[in-house]
Amino acid sequence: MRAVTEGPPAALDEPAARVRAGWTAALSLANLAVFMAFFTPIQILLPLQLEHLDEAHKAADLAWVTGAGALVAVVVNPLAGALSDRTAGRFGRRRPWIVGGALAGAAGLVITSAQHTLPGIVVGWCLAQSGLNAMLAGVTAPVADQVPVGQRASVSGWTGIMQSLGLVLGALLVTMAVSGVGPGYLLTALLTIALALPYALCFREPVLPSALRPAFRRRAPLTGLWTALWAGPRSHPDFGWAWLTRFLINLGNALGTLYLLFYLTDEVHRPDPDTGVLVLTVIYTVSATLTAIPAGIASDRVGKRKVFVVACSVIMAVAALLLAAAHTWTAVMIAAAVLGAGFGIYLAVDQALITQVLPSAADRARDLGVINIANSGPQVLAPALAAPIVAHLGGYPGLYVATALVTLLGGVLVLRIVGVD
Repeated sequence: MRAVTEGPPAALDEPAARVRAGWTAALSLANLAVFMAFFTPIQILLPLQLEHLDEAHKAADLAWVTGAGALVAVVVNPLAGALSDRTAGRFGRRRPWIVGGALAGAAGLVITSAQHTLPGIVVGWCLAQSGLNAMLAGVTAPVADQVPVGQRASVSGWTGIMQSLGLVLGALLVTMAVSGVGPGYLLTALLTIALALPYALCFREPVLPSALRPAFRRRAPLTGLWTALWAGPRSHPDFGWAWLTRFLINLGNALGTLYLLFYLTDEVHRPDPDTGVLVLTVIYTVSATLTAIPAGIASDRVGKRKVFVVACSVIMAVAALLLAAAHTWTAVMIAAAVLGAGFGIYLAVDQALITQVLPSAADRARDLGVINIANSGPQVLAPALAAPIVAHLGGYPGLYVATALVTLLGGVLVLRIVGVD
């Protein structure tokens, strides 16, 4: 009788075969879908909807809506990731969550569009956030699941830059292709589903045998967060330091962009600050696009990650200091290009680094969901930090000096990671 050698299922194997360009393109479109669905409402649709509802309190109302959505994201993303890790079936672990999340997120967007009260908008946006964060858990895990280490930064460059492209493309579509808040929500919802389908329909993924599916523990997402923030520095220190690095760099980016409209109005005295923000966003996005892919390729070729993260933190800090020192439109445009260049490097290389410090192959999506808290958390914390800095610690120059210091600290702490070069 032949002996049977048992090993981990393919779903838990360390990937070795390089992925093809078509796979990367399809996964990038799915990433574009989720980020467009996140940013288009926050940037344009929700502010317009709330302005029509109550113009006098639109800023405070937007804070309530986006804050509630961020809290939902903090809970749902690691929870959906933990459930995804334990999904067994012929469609794989991630595709059901990508498709289901896209459908649920699109439904939440449509529900939000039909609301005419603040509580209704809050509920609708929280429903959209629930679905979109389930989708996000699905689209972030395939790089760790299927891309070999030597190709991860290159692939992450393509998937990561979709975050910036989603910001710009969504804004252009809902302002130029359609007119009105309702049609804008509907177009965003339809694109969320359409852009997710190529990956879900055209590419198979490793299947987790049901017999080897670990039992789901109700505290699994909390366990992942504990691993990152408290137990991590002892049992999984690289994971903890990577989480903190991402949190600080994202916090610096959030602080640097949060009050840009007010900065253009009060410091630069730009006569058309709304248009100015759009111009700066385009400059930022183009610059990030130009650096993300080359940085990812270079990182894969030399086999190093940390030096690129340090470089991006320095570049972003230089941009913040330029905003603090020079209050002219030309200087602001240069700063936007420099900031975008640094963030493009970060998008490609940091994601690849993260996938190399995950504590367990069986919990990849859960742990990536915990990592994603370092993306959403700074969006909640930044307004609370920025307001007192602007009011009491040097105004906008003080804010951008603080931005530079926070970003540099993130670059320093990445050096504490020992398992990745």
